[in-house]
Amino acid sequence: MGYVILGLIVLLVIVLITRIKIVPQSNIYVVERLGAFYKAWETGIHFLVPFLDRVSRKVSIKEQVVDFKPQAVITKDNVTMQIDTVVFFQITNAVQYTYGVERPVAAIENLTATTLRNIIGELELDATLTSRDLINTKITETLDLATDRWGIKVIRVELKNILPPREIQDAMEKQMKAEREKREKILRAEGEKQYQITVAEGEKAARILRAESDKQTEILRAEAEKEATILRADAAREEKIRVAAGEADAIEMVQKAYAGSLVMLRESAPDEAVLQLKAIEAFGKAADGKATKIIIPSEIQGIAGLVSGIKAVSDGTEDAKNAPVKK
Repeated sequence: MGYVILGLIVLLVIVLITRIKIVPQSNIYVVERLGAFYKAWETGIHFLVPFLDRVSRKVSIKEQVVDFKPQAVITKDNVTMQIDTVVFFQITNAVQYTYGVERPVAAIENLTATTLRNIIGELELDATLTSRDLINTKITETLDLATDRWGIKVIRVELKNILPPREIQDAMEKQMKAEREKREKILRAEGEKQYQITVAEGEKAARILRAESDKQTEILRAEAEKEATILRADAAREEKIRVAAGEADAIEMVQKAYAGSLVMLRESAPDEAVLQLKAIEAFGKAADGKATKIIIPSEIQGIAGLVSGIKAVSDGTEDAKNAPVKK
């Protein structure tokens, strides 16, 4: 009897221990009592009433990421492509998440696929390939509104891959190659144009510099010629001044000498013969000129006869000196 009671006590203790639940961080336990929702337990230690309470679902309230498989969609211009999406969501209400929808992740996947088909069906291929942000925003808004009653907050939706058909990809690659070649030709043409402009500007600048240099050279040459002309004129003027000054000094010296000779002549009281001799010298100087006619005063004519007589006497004396002596 005692063993039975001891066994019952041990069993009761084990049951009580198993009824103790510890809810970890970022989790919520949904508890049911007698099959109906009873309470949502948050982080901490809790106790389940044996045989009455049970944990219906353990819900993580951390942000979750679900990668859905590619979905076939058709664009407005009837191009079929494969698009796979990534959905970021968070459970905000564990009770609604538990009782609001069966298989919430599958529901989100199907809702994402249908929303994606609706959005892509309104866009053409080129717009689909270049409007990722627009598509992401529209899908996020639609999913967030639809899943709100399920206690789910859709934070973000991203298009992971957009895969057009192979022939479309080949055509796009050819188009991209043609565009690249076009841009290359445009860039090459722009570069050649810029090169020609640069060369023309360089030649223009060189011509301007050469013209400025020639102009400056001509100016300097003209200024040098002007300076040389001025210097030559100054030199000629200085030469003339010096010649005139020399001639003036010579005339002055001659006049002074002549005046001095007159003074000396006056002081020496010359006789008539000396005066006549001076007159003859003056007449000789006059005769040396280029005049074709010479008017000889009567006094000089008489003196001329005297001079002839003196010359004859002088010549006779000279001949007597030069005659040989007879032995």
